[in-house]
Amino acid sequence: MRILLIEDEPQMAVALRGALTRHDMVMDHVSTLCDAELVIGDGAYDAVLLDRQLPDGDGLELIPKIRKKGLTLPIIVITAKGEVPDRITGLETGADDYLAKPFVFDELLARLRAVMRRSETLRPALISVGRLLFDPTYCDIIVSGQRLEMPRREALVLECLVRRAGRMVPRPALMEAVFGFDDEIQSNALDSHISRLRRKLAASHAGVVINVIRGVGYLLREAS
Repeated sequence: MRILLIEDEPQMAVALRGALTRHDMVMDHVSTLCDAELVIGDGAYDAVLLDRQLPDGDGLELIPKIRKKGLTLPIIVITAKGEVPDRITGLETGADDYLAKPFVFDELLARLRAVMRRSETLRPALISVGRLLFDPTYCDIIVSGQRLEMPRREALVLECLVRRAGRMVPRPALMEAVFGFDDEIQSNALDSHISRLRRKLAASHAGVVINVIRGVGYLLREAS
């Protein structure tokens, strides 16, 4: 799951990044409405966490702009403006949920998962390729009925490839799906993840292979 956080408090951003990362999510962070508009248009995000009191305006101003782009991704407002009229305004503007600061992270996580479950009705809950079954909601990888454990980055690589099984995934698209734009990335990081992932899939007899399209990208398909 890839989350966009629009928040101008650095400490809040750092705390949320750490917490979301521990729950196998990638988080990108911007601190202004202007920057948010620049990054959100490509539809790369699964959900948005949106503060209201931003340096260049009320975060709620962004919601109609997101919807006009045809994006239906869930939006949770997280803000110190928690009075009942504020909450009503936020929800009527188009937010999917509204959480007042301060909050407990576990509650935010539960709300995030709830809005994501609702959005899951727009796509298959489980994806099957070969003997591999992928659950996008919980990032679970199951092979022949057994859960396959793997580090977060490798699971994110696999998710991106499985969602486009049988189609070539360009290397830049895979990098974007796996790494946040604030992450420090070594030049061979993606290749290392792909290499380890291929070994694990082969060892577990998952019935899938990852082909390297040299200089272009990668393709996951059912093994012949």
